[in-house]
Amino acid sequence: MLVPLGYVVSVVVDVGWGTLEPLIFRPRVGELLVNTVLLVVLGVPATVLLGVGGAWLVERTTLPGRRFWAVVLVAPLAIPAFVASYGWASAVPSIHGLSGGLLVSVLAYYPLVYLPAMAAIRGLDPALEESARSLGLGSWAVFGRVVLPQLRLAILGGGLIVALHLLAEYGAFAFIRFDTFTTAIVVQYQSTFAGPAAGALGVVLSALCLTLLVGEAAARGRARYARVGSGAARPAVPQRLGASTPLVLLALTALGVAAVAVPLASVVRWLARGDGWAQPELWPAFGQTVVLACGGALAAVLVALPLAWLTSRHPGPLARLLEGTSYVAASLPAIIVALALVTVTLRVLPGLYQTAFTVVLAYVMIFLPRALVPLRSGIAQAPVALEEMARSLGHPPLLARLRVTLPLLVPSIAAGAALVALGAANELTATLLLAPNGTRTLATQFWSQASAIDYPAAAPYGLLLILLSVPAVAMMFAQSRKWGAR
Repeated sequence: MLVPLGYVVSVVVDVGWGTLEPLIFRPRVGELLVNTVLLVVLGVPATVLLGVGGAWLVERTTLPGRRFWAVVLVAPLAIPAFVASYGWASAVPSIHGLSGGLLVSVLAYYPLVYLPAMAAIRGLDPALEESARSLGLGSWAVFGRVVLPQLRLAILGGGLIVALHLLAEYGAFAFIRFDTFTTAIVVQYQSTFAGPAAGALGVVLSALCLTLLVGEAAARGRARYARVGSGAARPAVPQRLGASTPLVLLALTALGVAAVAVPLASVVRWLARGDGWAQPELWPAFGQTVVLACGGALAAVLVALPLAWLTSRHPGPLARLLEGTSYVAASLPAIIVALALVTVTLRVLPGLYQTAFTVVLAYVMIFLPRALVPLRSGIAQAPVALEEMARSLGHPPLLARLRVTLPLLVPSIAAGAALVALGAANELTATLLLAPNGTRTLATQFWSQASAIDYPAAAPYGLLLILLSVPAVAMMFAQSRKWGAR
């Protein structure tokens, strides 16, 4: 799991600082740094505003049709960011630059803040808010001084995930001609094949990611947010929107149209204009996407299961170290993981270069935390006493785990596998660099057709990507509401 981080260190050691220094400290890198930093500095607060505001409206107000809006607000997760960018670029051809990048990325990624914020708000004890109101605070003051501090972990976690996605995103920004470090690395790779210039950009990009990780860990603090005391929290009384209801409905409608209707309408419009369904590559690409995504999901679950077992049943320094390495590797952009595997396979194991094994290995490195989190939660909830009873009846330890504990983990395994498969099916940069010659996935075929401005031919691939994403997004939504209700 530390291969990508080792690749970054090896670039510095192999190339040498004397060669890297002029490649890093040049005007082009400064321009990319400004673009990338502005994207994160402006984009993350915007996603937090939309995510927390939407979660508050559907969970704590008298908003009409709250269940409907709860689904609308999470729906953009089913549309890959590069498909959303394709929709906007075909609807508004003049869209480009920082403003276009912010528009597309904020609309695509704000649900990553909305889901944890929704779960956190559902779990809040309304007694604290009632106490604040009894002391004379108004609604806005209660939200700012009581509710918002309790959402700190959800906001920091969701904001970190959004920031890492902004740093790693390639297709969405390439469509609208907005240069970031990731788009520049891909261009450098295609022109110099992982040369020193691509390595230098990778070092800066990795430094930005690690800076975000350290910053989020420092801002998280050590405060505790669990409710203590006897009894259970009462359901919260929804706040009346009153005269502002039409304005709120208008704002939510505009958000839904921009984030969901525009990309879907573009896909449907181009489907109607072309004969994309007749392409001979379409269904083979669908099949290869399913095979690679399922292979990545299966491999990630097999790797995550013993790790989750170790961290849940035998916590200690070694377990925390192993778990931490998986998060560090997954925090690096997919392009860095791909460059690392290209370098390692060419230098050490040339037989694995551009094979399905390498693609699946990249998916495991990138998406392992998606399998690890639900598995760890499932193992923690499985009663150890049942396993001990089976052993007291004469079953060996391994057989007792397989016959008693493993069936209890089926929902967690399914959730983790679905989340990994969703990410793998939509993954673009690592698949482009690592897939064997002749391999076609929905994402790479969509990118190939759309980048050639053949929008009608790209539309069926985009629609199939959206349809493949819907079950996993529905599962994430249901799981978030379940966690929040506990």
